[in-house]
Amino acid sequence: MKKFLSAGLSGNILISLLIILLFFHILVLVKAVPYEIVWGGQVNDPSSMLIYEGISVFITIIFILIISMKIGYINPGKFLKIVNISLWFVFVYFLFNTIGNLTSGVILEELIFTPVTIIMTILAFRLAIEK
Repeated sequence: MKKFLSAGLSGNILISLLIILLFFHILVLVKAVPYEIVWGGQVNDPSSMLIYEGISVFITIIFILIISMKIGYINPGKFLKIVNISLWFVFVYFLFNTIGNLTSGVILEELIFTPVTIIMTILAFRLAIEK
């Protein structure tokens, strides 16, 4: 896998996908995208949507920062070990997110976001195994 897909390329693709995802969550927050299609259709009201989407935006930004440190856009300093451990959490998060998308019951989430999260899971795994 390391010969096929470099850590740098994996990180760049992952950051790009996360930035697109961040914009998507912002569109949900400003109600340009209906909130019924996210979170497995479990968001029932605008106040819940603000909480769930706020969490999504926060996690997405944290993931962008972690990956940026791993591939050298941000100097992790003495936190490199924490970054490396955190990447395994990113991988597991995307793995569970993929399972959640597959079982969400929201057709748009299953058809669009499942393939995206599968790709993100593979990319996160590639970064996590990088020394």
